[in-house]
This record gives sequence, C-alpha cells and structure tokens, in this order.
Amino acid sequence: MGIKQTVLFTSGEQNYHTYRIPALVVAHRGAVLAFAEGRKHGRGDAGEIDLVLKRSFDNGAHWDPLQLVVTERSTTCGNPCPVVDRDTGTIWLTFCKNLADGPEDLIIQGRAPRTVWVTRSIDEGATWDEPTEITGDVKDPSWTWYATGPTHGIQLQEGRMLIPCDHIVGIYFDRTRDPRHSHVIYSDDHGTSWQIGGIVSEGTNECAIVELADDSVYINCRNYVDGKRRAVAWSRDQGESFTQFRWDEALIEPICQASLARLTDKRQGDRDRILFANPASTERRKMTVRLSCDSCESWPVAQVLSEGPSAYSDLAVSLDGTIHCLYECGKAHPYESLRLARFDLPWLTEV
Repeated sequence: MGIKQTVLFTSGEQNYHTYRIPALVVAHRGAVLAFAEGRKHGRGDAGEIDLVLKRSFDNGAHWDPLQLVVTERSTTCGNPCPVVDRDTGTIWLTFCKNLADGPEDLIIQGRAPRTVWVTRSIDEGATWDEPTEITGDVKDPSWTWYATGPTHGIQLQEGRMLIPCDHIVGIYFDRTRDPRHSHVIYSDDHGTSWQIGGIVSEGTNECAIVELADDSVYINCRNYVDGKRRAVAWSRDQGESFTQFRWDEALIEPICQASLARLTDKRQGDRDRILFANPASTERRKMTVRLSCDSCESWPVAQVLSEGPSAYSDLAVSLDGTIHCLYECGKAHPYESLRLARFDLPWLTEV
C-alpha cells in the first residue's frame, strides 16, 4: 500500500472559515469517522463553532459528504473526543461548550462558563442523540477552563471507557505556570454516567492515552513548564491516578497537541506496537509518526508525513491494519486544511 494522502477538510469551504481539531475513530463494523471543529467566522478558538463529521466505509479511500453533528447559535461547540464501546457498538462523543461572544482570553481565564457534554450514535455515526450535559459529574467547581481531548478516547480490556482531558484551576494570567493539568474522565457503565479520574502533575495540558500490554494506562501530555518535550505518566489503577511522571527527551514538541493509538497487540498474537504523532520540531511543522515496540519506553521508528507547517493530529487503525493520521497542515500556516494520511506498517518501518 505505501502511503496515500488526501485533504478531507479545506478551510473556507462549505461556509466554514477554518477547520481545526481533528479526531478519528473506527466504528464497531469498520467505518472510519473523522471529526473536526467547523469554525464559522475566524481561525481563533473562541467564536461560533460547530462539530462536523465525515465518514468512510472503505478504509478511507472515499468519504461521504460533510455531516453536522452539533451546532448551537452563538456558541463554541468544540474539542471533539469520540470513543467506541466495543461491547455495544455505540460511539460516544464528548465535547465542550462556551458562549461564543467573549474574547478567547476571558474564556481561558475562567470568566466565561465552560461546560462538558456528551452525545452518542448507535448507527456508526449516521445520526446522533440530543447532547446531554455532564459538567457536574466531571468538572470540579474550582476548575475554569476545561477541554475534552482533543483526540479519541479508549476502552480498556476490562470495559472501562477513558477520555483524555485537561483543565485549569482558578483564574490566572501567566500561562507558563501552574495550575494547568491533564486529567481523564471515565465510564464503567457503557456511557450512562461519567466521573473524574486521575490528574497529572502541574504544567500539563492536552493529552492522549493508550492501554499498555501490562494493562497499565500511559498518558502523553503537552508540556508548558519544562522545555519543548512531552510529559508522560502511567496509571496502574485503570486511570484513577497517575504516577511515574517524567519528561520524554525523545519526543520534541513545539508546545502542541499530539496523538496516540495502538497498532497491534500481544493478546492477538502479534507484537506490541504503539503509534505516536506530533509536529516533531520546536515549531509547528514537520508532522511525524513514530512507532514504539516496548510500551512507549522508546520511539526508534519515525516517518515524516509533512515537512511543512502542521499542528494537531489524531491516529486510528482500521480493522485490516491500515493506519490513518488526520492532521492539520498547510503551506503558509498549519490551519489551511485537515489532511488524511493512510499508510501501512511496511511503509512506516522502511529504511
């Protein structure tokens, strides 16, 4: 197969100024779902923003037209973070809302309400339920800024569903200091209820998670306080707490989001392989996919998807093993389009 790349969302098309914040999942029967924020009037994080979706039923070769999943007048509906319940086939989509008419810095400082919501689809993304608010269950009263994802959630072997999130405590003005934290929320009843899980050390932010071969949970976090490298930690209690916090010197970053996904699993008789993607630079450029075969201790394999400007991404693996990376990229800046790269393991590991 090698690699094939296709632009899925082009900023300026279909009445959206900018598309940002990609999220990917593979549904229970194999459909690939690509979510994004459709920013109506500008490129910024604050404004009138919808959640939109495209679906593919042939491993990403062809895509159905754009679907509108969540919209609300004068509201930011953002940070899509889907997770698939393999036991029921339901796709859960967590996201956040805030009023669109305030400046972005007021939202960050906690002066605009930031709420948490969930919707679901039981037909592989064709239709979606009316969203339900879960703020009271998953947001501590001292937290102001809150974000789900932005990437996909996971379901552990024992059935718990985990969503990576981040938050800010209180109102503050210095973005380089505490109180930023990554955290997770979880459901043990197939999405009926959600609660707060483990919280990572200060200075962390947007994060991605994966279950390791020993059933621990690895969290990989955007880092605001200690150089341009990723922060990582582990959970031995299914995401209820995180320990062994450290910096990963191998994973350079420009202070940006990143993504994780499991490729193969020892439980199915194959090697334990995990994927990681981010702009492997001190600037938002050089989107790179890496491969670990030792439970994220090292990342010896790397392939560049784009040398140019790039930023957020998400990873997913189809039922036939095709790897998908949906990422922000462009020529002049990273937010010109969302491009889908499809490739296989031989391409990723070729010398």
